[in-house]
Amino acid sequence: MLLWPNIPHGGRGPTGPVQIGKRGAVSNISMPYMKVYRPAQANGSAMLIAGGGGYKRIELQGESIPAAKWLNKRGITAFVLLYRLPQEGWLDGPLAPLQDAQRAIRMIRKNAAHFNIHPAKVGLLGFSAGGHLMGLAATRSQFPSYEKMDEADELSAQPNLAALIYPVITLRPPYNRTSTRKSLIGAAPTSEQSATWSVDAHVKAGSPPFFLIHAKDDPISNPENSILMAAACEKLGVPVELHLLSTGGHGFGMGDSRNKTDMWPQWFESWLLQNEF
Repeated sequence: MLLWPNIPHGGRGPTGPVQIGKRGAVSNISMPYMKVYRPAQANGSAMLIAGGGGYKRIELQGESIPAAKWLNKRGITAFVLLYRLPQEGWLDGPLAPLQDAQRAIRMIRKNAAHFNIHPAKVGLLGFSAGGHLMGLAATRSQFPSYEKMDEADELSAQPNLAALIYPVITLRPPYNRTSTRKSLIGAAPTSEQSATWSVDAHVKAGSPPFFLIHAKDDPISNPENSILMAAACEKLGVPVELHLLSTGGHGFGMGDSRNKTDMWPQWFESWLLQNEF
């Protein structure tokens, strides 16, 4: 499902087909779109999924697609997002991925009847940099990142819940040594830029419930990212559930028994049930 009726908002960007790299990661996304994974029996809930990759690529095979299949087994319709990467020449730069995420949420709602989805049951699931993107989409849903194009843009971009898995949350020191920060705002951002693109800075009363998973030994996204996010939610009364794994590193996707990260989907399932997903 293409996100935009013609060229993506703002224009420019790469040309040619999507490039597939190691372990099924993709880049060179000239036309952002969603791949729809439909369950055998839809329960009315939908989840927009964003894989990580530091905004340099998108991890489909290791994160997005296994998550979509897991959700399908539980009756949830999954929409895997192939969003624009800001370093691929887009005129709107760091806004491009957020534009795609907001547009995707609206497109899901526009097509809710076709996919047997309830418009009030649209959630977000993001991994690593995809967690950053889904976090921004959840906390900045009222921010007009692009000009309205058609009737889909009259619909709300506010999700009903968001799950962020080993996410990058803050781009501020001392947790700013990530590819996410470099790809979005460059090597020497201002303090204002760093704050503007930090998810926790945009949490507000009325933000949707959050589910957070992080390993304490994550070498890429410091676990303080999720701790900061949980603290911001608790301060403003936003429902949040945080789980810190003793080991697991980074990029474990839907879990791996070898590093004892395979229990988190069970907690996630319980949280989804509690939120009537």
